[in-house]
Amino acid sequence: MNLVKKNIVANFVGNIWYAIINLAFIPLFVKFLGVEAYGLIGIFVTLQALFVLLDMGLSSTVTREMARLSVSTGKEQETSDLVHSLELIYWGMAVLIGIAVVTLSPLMAQHWVKASQLSAKTIEQTLRIMGLSLVLQWPSSFYTGGLTGLQRQVLINGIKIGIATLNGVGAILILWLIAPTIKAFFLWQIVMGIVNTGLLRFFLWRCLTHTVKKPVFKKSLLVGIWKFAAGMSGVTFLGTILSQIDKIVLSKLLSLEMFGYYMLAAAVAMSLYRLIGPVFFAVYPRFIQLVSLADQDGLKKFYHKSCQFMSVLVLPVATMIAMFSYQIMLIWTQDVLTANKTYLLVSILICGTALNGLMNIPYALQLAYGWTSLALFTNLISMILLIPMILWMTHKYGAVGGASTWLILNVGYFIFVIHFMHRRLLHHEKRLWYTQDVALPLFASLVIAGIGRLLVGGLMSNAMAIFSITMIYLVALVAAAMITTTTRAWLVTLCSNLKKQIIDR
Repeated sequence: MNLVKKNIVANFVGNIWYAIINLAFIPLFVKFLGVEAYGLIGIFVTLQALFVLLDMGLSSTVTREMARLSVSTGKEQETSDLVHSLELIYWGMAVLIGIAVVTLSPLMAQHWVKASQLSAKTIEQTLRIMGLSLVLQWPSSFYTGGLTGLQRQVLINGIKIGIATLNGVGAILILWLIAPTIKAFFLWQIVMGIVNTGLLRFFLWRCLTHTVKKPVFKKSLLVGIWKFAAGMSGVTFLGTILSQIDKIVLSKLLSLEMFGYYMLAAAVAMSLYRLIGPVFFAVYPRFIQLVSLADQDGLKKFYHKSCQFMSVLVLPVATMIAMFSYQIMLIWTQDVLTANKTYLLVSILICGTALNGLMNIPYALQLAYGWTSLALFTNLISMILLIPMILWMTHKYGAVGGASTWLILNVGYFIFVIHFMHRRLLHHEKRLWYTQDVALPLFASLVIAGIGRLLVGGLMSNAMAIFSITMIYLVALVAAAMITTTTRAWLVTLCSNLKKQIIDR
């Protein structure tokens, strides 16, 4: 198995396991803490996403530089110095994040969070604990970026699986046996932040080639990477704002209970990234190699192969969740009220997330060329248009309006970004992307899921609902795979090899 395939498999295993653990424990968290307290967990998740703004493109930069330097001879000392220099900056930003959250916690508790059951004092204390937890968890993305650039994704996912399991199980045991409080939950997050970040840091430095001289901070190394880092910082800043603005507005305008429902729906929709991320992080280094070799034919083939693979992964599951959102939420939460409050939000958010996922491979191609200006300009225009729209739609339609803006945003990306990207990169490939890479698997998924929705109606037991939805999804997955050229050829080859092995035996 080549390195790209091995990394894809490792990423899938890690991400799917993380999604299973996350989705399995959320209903238990709601049961022990209540929806309102879970809303505070939603605020914590939003803060984590927002503080990516202060990353300044460093985690993406360290990935790119580790990949570049790892194949260059005589660069061991430069690599160690660069990691040390960026590490000091990252930890400095982590401390500033913690200070900001702790300082602003009284204002947030009094004037931002709207709670009816939790006291302002409890919310303020919880926010302060969140601040310390963010300090310890935030640098993990830097160390993950370094290990990704070194192609150690099997190691990364091994740590991810262990930490996710320990985090979920430990939190439930603490809430069950010690104290079912939101403060106890976040104190455990502090412990897990220390363990996770500590392990990632240890293994990153262990994977670097030993140098005679001790690593030192070098400003000159930072000068050489500032352009790409600045571009990534701008893209990350605007992208994070765009992806989190709905949550920021809704956390202010909605009750904490309704915001908790929204975050439950968002948790389901965002779990789709557990399928998207593994492909992106595995194909991105290969794109860089092909661009460096100026292999246009190989790049075209690998680009369409990756895009079709992404479509087959994302579109069948997204259409199934969108069409069976009520049944899925009812099975997951075992609560009719929660299912009624969230199913429409889930359908809207999952459609937007699916479109966003399809854009990840074209985005990886842009980064491989070092072209960050398109994403930066697109996000800037989107933010100018989106903020007034989300304020109006949230005010007029509430949570559904906020969710709809995420879908509208990604429809715009789907239409305009691909057009402008292919005017500069891989000319004449735009039509093939829209038709073979996306339209065909989308058509197959919609037809099968739509027929299944018509056939499976009314009330049924949880077991029957799970069986029916699973079977329809598998048929949609096979249909999407067979209608695309790349995955169809792979399936035919796989079946032929299996048949040959059976005959040989």
